[in-house]
Amino acid sequence: MTDNKITDFIKKHHVLTLATSQNNEPYCANCFYAYLKKENLFVFSSDFETKHVKDVMINRKVAASIVLETKIPGKIRGLQITGEMYQPDEILKTQVQKKYFKRFPYAKIMKPNFWILKPNFFKLTDNRLGFGKKIIWKSE
Repeated sequence: MTDNKITDFIKKHHVLTLATSQNNEPYCANCFYAYLKKENLFVFSSDFETKHVKDVMINRKVAASIVLETKIPGKIRGLQITGEMYQPDEILKTQVQKKYFKRFPYAKIMKPNFWILKPNFFKLTDNRLGFGKKIIWKSE
């Protein structure tokens, strides 16, 4: 089970930076996301023609981050993530669409292609809990 401080941080934000790689060439993309807490899944949409999706077709292992922008050291918070990215199967697709469209209703008109990021590692830095305080979660 993921630490509540991690899931609370995830719920307060809506954009993650996704990092992919192909042939030793890294790439980043910013994605609006919805989070399914019970399943521990991030949901976002991306076109098949994007560089990050093309990368994932070759290498499903990705990294991501979510940050709070601040110049105040005592308020610094950020989440680093690793995991795998894939398209939802038909069973999960309905649930994913519902969650994503609830958070971003205007996305319905775009008829998006949905993707899942299944995390296997979180590292939350939260300086409000003490300078450099880290909370680590790893899948079993």
